Amino acid sequence: MLYIDHGKGGAADVLKPAEGPAPQPQAGEVVIEVNYAGVNRPDVLQRSGSYPPPPGASPILGLEVAGRISAVAADVKQWKVGDLVCALTPGGGYAEFCAVPAPHCLPIPKGLSLQEAAGLPENFYTVWTNVFDRGRLKAGETFLVHGGSSGIGLTAIQLAKAFGATVYTTVGNKEKAEFCRKIGADAAINYREQDFVAEVAQLTNKKGVDLILDMVGGPYIEKNLKSLALEGRLVQIAFLQPSRVELDFLPIMIKRITFTGSTLRPRTVAQKAAIAQDLHKHVWPLLESGKVKPVIHATFPLKDAKLAHELMESSKHIGKIMLEVRK
Repeated sequence: MLYIDHGKGGAADVLKPAEGPAPQPQAGEVVIEVNYAGVNRPDVLQRSGSYPPPPGASPILGLEVAGRISAVAADVKQWKVGDLVCALTPGGGYAEFCAVPAPHCLPIPKGLSLQEAAGLPENFYTVWTNVFDRGRLKAGETFLVHGGSSGIGLTAIQLAKAFGATVYTTVGNKEKAEFCRKIGADAAINYREQDFVAEVAQLTNKKGVDLILDMVGGPYIEKNLKSLALEGRLVQIAFLQPSRVELDFLPIMIKRITFTGSTLRPRTVAQKAAIAQDLHKHVWPLLESGKVKPVIHATFPLKDAKLAHELMESSKHIGKIMLEVRK
């Protein structure tokens, strides 16, 4: 099969098309003939050498795909050859074929293309488990998500709004702010021109927000604590800035704040399967009704993965960046 090799790692130009053996399904797995694969920040980190795959995972980049099931292990009963699915993968998505645990597959939502469906798993799994499971967001609460124009950000805005929260976000320019407001954000704060702590205080009458989803880190951590309400929750899912900071923990005590975080990739097959079941039950109907939708910014041929990574690193995109493996 054709796949994208990143060699020993480095800048985006290490990404090269290569030929290798197609995977065979192991116990509990299916193999997907990939039509589209999503590009995500963890792919960039893995390519650069700072985010190695977990033990046993494919060394090939790519955490989400959509396509047709081409093979199933003997013990898999819920899927059959020919089924169209999207899936969260442990790795291996930048390839013509990808092996995936069967419980991590989901049907293509009615009305969505394979391209759109391939942009769902990584973001929707991540947002569901961190905003609704770990973050315990409820209707009537206030929610702040940083990086609102990213795939994670746009997913979080839409889902939080659909489940009855008031949603605020931070973005880097006016175009991104306008897009986030159109897709559901009640307010979009341009962090280059405004202090989000002051803006949140004004928006909430100095109460603060109930939940913050952050992937920035660095100085944002202390600012997030200042922006939380009593019994507020801060969920950390990544660090675009340093993870080591000098921090005043007093607000955690005074406001009884919960500061937590998680990563998705190392979780067990069973844990990810549970998230998939929740998505199918609670979120797939929203996708099929059009209340929530994936946002695709750009699609590149698989051989041009380098260009996709360069766009990701530029942060000029609004929404998902995709790779077309086959139409």
